[in-house]
Amino acid sequence: MKPWKVILPLMLSGGLVACSTTPTEPVTPPQVEQPKQDTEAAKSEKETEKSVTETESTKKESDTQKAQPEKETKPAEKPEAKPEKPVAKPAPVKNEEGKLILGEQEYVRLVDMKVTTKARIDTGATTSSLSAVDIVPFERDGKEWVKFKVKHSGVESKEMSMPVERWVKVKQSSSEESDKRPVIVSVIKIGDMTSKTEFTLADRTHLKYPVLLGRSFFRDVALVDVSRKYVQPKPSSK
Repeated sequence: MKPWKVILPLMLSGGLVACSTTPTEPVTPPQVEQPKQDTEAAKSEKETEKSVTETESTKKESDTQKAQPEKETKPAEKPEAKPEKPVAKPAPVKNEEGKLILGEQEYVRLVDMKVTTKARIDTGATTSSLSAVDIVPFERDGKEWVKFKVKHSGVESKEMSMPVERWVKVKQSSSEESDKRPVIVSVIKIGDMTSKTEFTLADRTHLKYPVLLGRSFFRDVALVDVSRKYVQPKPSSK
């Protein structure tokens, strides 16, 4: 019996030691779930606060718009009707009797010379004058003729031969001697009128106009208005 008495206490002692050395697992406290009703209530409360905030903001904007004064709408202005400018009537080229009205300067066509040029209308001169150079008198069939060229600034014709109607003496202002000049008859066109007239041949290259028309030309067919220029249209070269 003695051996068992010794062994039994030892076994009991070893078992207690083994129990004391076994690790104890930690105890995790149970998680408590919040009820869903509380979460949904909080969410609903936030949405209500947001809705109230938006409503107050909209109300403030509406009050601000009402406080601003409305702009007055002005009626559309109608464009003012501008008075039409009166149409200027063309200046007359003839008088009531059908006579030509000539200005101080006009374009003329020297039909025989085939030259169109400017002319001065001189109410103080009796005869008309034509600028000519290389004037050479000669005789043909017992009559006096003359050779010449019409020449001026930008104007020059071929050599012409025409009979002499008569001779005139012209006294120069710079000399006491008289200059003898031939007079020819040539066809001239001005406006819609074509007529024969006498021209004294003389060198006019130092003067402004190659042709001077005196009273012998326009006395019965035209009137002169010295305040106007180029009243008649420029004649064609045909």
